[in-house]
Amino acid sequence: MSPDEDPTAEFLDSVRAEQPSWRRDRPAGEQAPERAERPERWGRTRAAGRAAAQAAPYLQAAALVAWLASGAFDDGSGDQSS
Repeated sequence: MSPDEDPTAEFLDSVRAEQPSWRRDRPAGEQAPERAERPERWGRTRAAGRAAAQAAPYLQAAALVAWLASGAFDDGSGDQSS
């Protein structure tokens, strides 16, 4: 395959052609314009997700302890018929 037939290079060229002018024409070293501020749409949901992720190991440990304790205090009255 010759370099002229490289589909990846063609794709990258098409992506670069779609870039906004400020990205193509900006001199080297100049900072990009600041992004517009927009309100956080999922602020509470993300906060709840972070809290759940932080609490997950503690909940798993508590479930493990409860499971072990239920086995330790088993009185042996299962479905065994003697």
